[in-house]
Amino acid sequence: MSDRMKEVVRTGDPGMSGTVFDIGYRSYAGVREGRARGITAVFQDGVRIALGVGRGGRAKILPWLFIVVLTGIALIMALIAGAADRMAGPGAAERMDLPSHNDYYGIASIILFVFAAVVAPELLCRDRREGTINLYLVRPLAPTDYLLGRWGAMIAVMLAAAWLPQLILLLGLAGGATSPGDYLQAHWLDVPRFLAAGAVVVTFVTTLAMLTASFTTRRAYAAIFLVGLVAISTPFTVGVASEIDGPAGQWISMFTLTNIPVHVNDMIFREISEVTEDAPAGQLPEWVRVAWWFAWTAGPAAVLWRRYRRLTP
Repeated sequence: MSDRMKEVVRTGDPGMSGTVFDIGYRSYAGVREGRARGITAVFQDGVRIALGVGRGGRAKILPWLFIVVLTGIALIMALIAGAADRMAGPGAAERMDLPSHNDYYGIASIILFVFAAVVAPELLCRDRREGTINLYLVRPLAPTDYLLGRWGAMIAVMLAAAWLPQLILLLGLAGGATSPGDYLQAHWLDVPRFLAAGAVVVTFVTTLAMLTASFTTRRAYAAIFLVGLVAISTPFTVGVASEIDGPAGQWISMFTLTNIPVHVNDMIFREISEVTEDAPAGQLPEWVRVAWWFAWTAGPAAVLWRRYRRLTP
């Protein structure tokens, strides 16, 4: 500060006076909710982004289209089972071994993969490309908090997309039975089973999709890479594994990405789904298939966390 300014401050020289305006700034006196509120806000915003809520019509087309397709598969399965019971008598669907709850995730696994490949880049890539993530991090919100909110948002959307069709299938099968009450009483264990199996599938595809999205700021690149990886690896591993006998073929079959969570699904239902019944990997011990799913879920999760935990605004 110059000598002249010091003199003005000390004496209040009217020649240098001005007007001070009270524009009403006040200290925040409300409840400080801390990081938990920040994570919740990121989570809620992520759910809206994933479903296209509050955005243009084009942003809503893909997520809702996938949800409709997944629901449609379950509805068709229920209609076929109901028609079989009406034409061939009660219990005909089970006697004919028509697809049911244990088969659904195997049938829908590729669609769930593509759904995750589309949603994950929307949650991560845009924030990094546009610099929005820097605005999040200047708040008392750690990078891990941001990632947890986004990951949780995608898990919630994917679980809804996985569980809703199963509930529709359950109601459809019960409605087509001669006695819906007796059917529900006999098959109530299917509910915790498809809830657990859905969580297994969703956790796997969500974590893998978000890790892929973390390597680029271009949404299309992330989506195309993951879809291409599944599209290329699946026929290759299936074809090679079918030609090689023994443990080598079984382990090659384990690299069919869409089947990794479905093998765990089979163990939960204690039935082999139609998708994995011919997979050589099914001959491996159960603990090996569970450990393989865990490695493909926890491993990408650890890499994803490591990539985000050191971010600074």
